[in-house]
Amino acid sequence: MPRYKLKVAYDGTDFHGWQKQEPPDREPLRTVQGVLEQAVRAVVREPVIVTGASRTDTGVHARGQVAAFTSGRLIPVERLPRALTGRLPPDVQVRRADVVADDFDPIADCTSKGYRYRLAHSCAAGGHVPLFDRRTTSWTAYALDVEAMRDAAARFVGEHDFAAFTRVHHGREHTVRTIHQCAIEPLATYRLRLDISGSGFLHNMVRIIMGTLIEVGRGRISPDEIDRIIASKDRTRAGATFTPEGLSLMWVRYGNSV
Repeated sequence: MPRYKLKVAYDGTDFHGWQKQEPPDREPLRTVQGVLEQAVRAVVREPVIVTGASRTDTGVHARGQVAAFTSGRLIPVERLPRALTGRLPPDVQVRRADVVADDFDPIADCTSKGYRYRLAHSCAAGGHVPLFDRRTTSWTAYALDVEAMRDAAARFVGEHDFAAFTRVHHGREHTVRTIHQCAIEPLATYRLRLDISGSGFLHNMVRIIMGTLIEVGRGRISPDEIDRIIASKDRTRAGATFTPEGLSLMWVRYGNSV
């Protein structure tokens, strides 16, 4: 039976994250996996399970989420994105479809992922709270030292135990991850972005890194303190889990392809 790989984009504002959530005593929550699975079943006209590469949090967006499913029907892949998008709500789109190996696993086969976090700052001192892009940009009232944040961000690169940058009850076997890039880039006056990529990420990890970098920008944590926070493995020493709307999953890589 053919297996299909999908490239999926979505505005996560009105979703309870990617992963299906079906409480036994309540109506299922609205999730991206849930609505995508319904659309796939409508197209292939058989029960299928759709799996995704990244379990994005409530309110987090994606430009390059990867999902996969197996079906007994052979569907022309050039028609599949349009057929699925036509059955999806307007905040989800399937951008591409490919036939892949029967054993393709979007989670286990992933070699790296890239996220982007967009932030408006100095909103109490001349900057403006996002308006037209408020669904995709987080903000802080504080003026930030962008150069200090750039210094701090570079210290996350490499293989580290990121126990200080995830939920206390994270449910993972280990918390060691490799970060390939972590860079702060100014975008415009009072605007910046964090680009971060790595072998994998823990629950809330990017949002906690962003919250910590904001503390650096405010002067409450020095850039060289990042090394000590990582070594401590102590969640209480890192910054807050910052808001989700500025975060987007940009790409998922398998081997050398995206």
